Amino acid sequence: MAANASPESGMPEPTTSRAYRVYVLAMLILVYTFNFIDRQIIGILAVPIKGELGLTDRELGLLGGFAFAAFYTFLGIFVARLADRYNRTRIMAVALALWSLMSAACGLARGYGLLFLCRLGVGVGEAGGVAPAYSLICDYFPERQRGRALGAYALGIPIGGGIAALAGGYLASNVGWRSAFYIVGLAGLALVPLFHFTVREPARGGLDGRAAPGRPASFGSVLALLSRKPSFWALALGAATASMAGYALLFWMPSFLVRSFHVDLTRAARAMGGLLLVGGIVGVWMGGVIADRLGERRKAAYALVPAIAFMATVPFYVVGVMSPTLAICVAVFLVPTALSLVWLGPITSAVQHLVPPDMRTTTSAVFLFINNLIGIGVGTTLTGVLSDLLKARFAAEALRYAILANTVLYVVAAALLVWGARRLERDWER
Repeated sequence: MAANASPESGMPEPTTSRAYRVYVLAMLILVYTFNFIDRQIIGILAVPIKGELGLTDRELGLLGGFAFAAFYTFLGIFVARLADRYNRTRIMAVALALWSLMSAACGLARGYGLLFLCRLGVGVGEAGGVAPAYSLICDYFPERQRGRALGAYALGIPIGGGIAALAGGYLASNVGWRSAFYIVGLAGLALVPLFHFTVREPARGGLDGRAAPGRPASFGSVLALLSRKPSFWALALGAATASMAGYALLFWMPSFLVRSFHVDLTRAARAMGGLLLVGGIVGVWMGGVIADRLGERRKAAYALVPAIAFMATVPFYVVGVMSPTLAICVAVFLVPTALSLVWLGPITSAVQHLVPPDMRTTTSAVFLFINNLIGIGVGTTLTGVLSDLLKARFAAEALRYAILANTVLYVVAAALLVWGARRLERDWER
């Protein structure tokens, strides 16, 4: 794919049609949606799984956290190195097939050990699903549109999470939790050929005024460059800290609604699905649009917009968790659900612009390694452990207070982003 220079800005413009670029973005969103369906459906299915297999909250937390994050984070960097060298769309197609197959295999598990191994397999597959997509989007959309494009891509999170809650709750209640795994896994496999044969591999760096070198940068050189850019570490650690609370809530919210408000799984699934499909979509899209507009004048906006959103999340989060009724809880939680996802477009866009094009996939993998190992691996698991520890004092309400303890994480995340914003302009790759 070649690129022409814009007469106004002097920056290259994409030569592929707008319709095809929108199609590619739509396909990437669809794949990311399946990524999150398979990743998060365990949260809504945790209720029947806990009952049938007799698991503790610590064991459930490991299934939703460490079991997924262990291989997902470590293999993500290895896959990213391949994606910086080889065809990214093929790598994503193979990854989609693998994680869908392993998700379906979760339904075959007759005990905790096998279910744990299948969740590890889902993590192995999803290791190739996100970092290559970030890089592809940057080669299909010019810099001024990347915050919105990456924000649109991130819509796969609330859409996938919402569908996982709604479909998972319905399927678990009507055909059983095992069949729920079979159905979502096979649906993902059906998408593989469409993605593989219709999404083309673009030229690397064609929209940044330079082509990527013949050989991609070494992993050591990527880390050496990032070591000189403190804003990257502030963004990564800030996002990871907030993700500890965000992923914990995604996983534990259905169980919290069932235990604290004494509703059935179907009703809890509808509440969770509504929160993500309404609040989540608004927050993700809003973050990308605002950051792109403000970022044209000041790059620090890519960090400051999420920082403000995290601080605004705190009071609504506290009120939502401590609400006396389900109706109040869901209504209030619409706000923090939106605000807590504002960061996705701005921060992922900023990370792409801290390094040259040939380092983007590897840099994204390093960012995702930090974000997911801490966010998914620690956040979800730690909340389960804390719930078990608090059970002696709070009984059935232990999970409520374990979730409430995560509030402080948003304050820490905001502080890290404010610090990183001071260096973002200087670290931006021109």
